[in-house]
Amino acid sequence: MNSSAAQLWEDYRKINPDIPESCEAWAFGYSKETANHLAGLVLNGTKTATASNYTLYQLENDPLPFAGLYNIILDGEEKAVAIVKTTNVEVVPFDEVTEEHAHREGEGDRTLKYWREVHKAFFKKELERVNQEFTDKIPVVCENFRVVYKRENCEQTK
Repeated sequence: MNSSAAQLWEDYRKINPDIPESCEAWAFGYSKETANHLAGLVLNGTKTATASNYTLYQLENDPLPFAGLYNIILDGEEKAVAIVKTTNVEVVPFDEVTEEHAHREGEGDRTLKYWREVHKAFFKKELERVNQEFTDKIPVVCENFRVVYKRENCEQTK
């Protein structure tokens, strides 16, 4: 965890001492621009969900996110901007991701059509790196979250 993330987590732990000693810090997407844009959507309350490729969790032996999990969201400069708490996780086939989930992700025009176009390209690229093929039935981890702490104005909830 970088110093920005460590400081944000320590500040939050001072007012919530019963939370875990540490958590993961990460940015959305693969570019600074995308990370900045999506971090902004998290901060303004538009983005309250994300989707990830279940296959990568399996291949890398990484645990799935779960309700109650804390994460620190980084911007494109890898500065911590917020702490989010996962509220719900569901694994569904790509072609069964709902319009509601697409809307909660907050990207583009917030439609399922847009979500499918963008995520199909994103997941295809991820799968190519591990010699896997994209299909409309790949399992997708749909995660909902809420912001519990923000860097700038130090808003917090439990």
